[in-house]
Amino acid sequence: MKEFHLDSLTFNPFTAIGSEWMLITAGNEVKHNTMTASWGGFGVLWGRNVATVYIRPQRYTFEFAEREEYFSLCFFEEKYRAALNLCGSVSGREHDKPKEAGLTPVYLEKAPYYQEATTALICKKLYRQDLREDCFLDGGGIMETMYPARDLHRVYVGEIVKALQKP
Repeated sequence: MKEFHLDSLTFNPFTAIGSEWMLITAGNEVKHNTMTASWGGFGVLWGRNVATVYIRPQRYTFEFAEREEYFSLCFFEEKYRAALNLCGSVSGREHDKPKEAGLTPVYLEKAPYYQEATTALICKKLYRQDLREDCFLDGGGIMETMYPARDLHRVYVGEIVKALQKP
């Protein structure tokens, strides 16, 4: 992969995250975990280019995201849809998700990412906070629909410190 400047990012983040999905990966060279995500965002916060991701506490990736200083976001071509489905439907506690999905972990930066990705964003954690039930303003609709078990996500804001793309 080759480094590129975020000003030349060409994909639509609403489609790339919401419809095509991404992998959130955290860990180190010895052990890491990944999960499929269809929630998240990009923007500018505190004068920095950032990505915002959401991870539920019961997800195995949560442990790695809590422990590590960096995480990666990987985006793939449609032909990897089955791999993304697998990474979102089984736990890394019981499965070697990258191996079963046919993905090759790479650790040349501060967080693992995948060789098969078209784009990998390396993010340094800046902030984390749990979503709170009392902060939802829609009269309970989101809570009842998205959180019937009250297992709210933790929000992570990460500065995008490196952007990599397949040439």
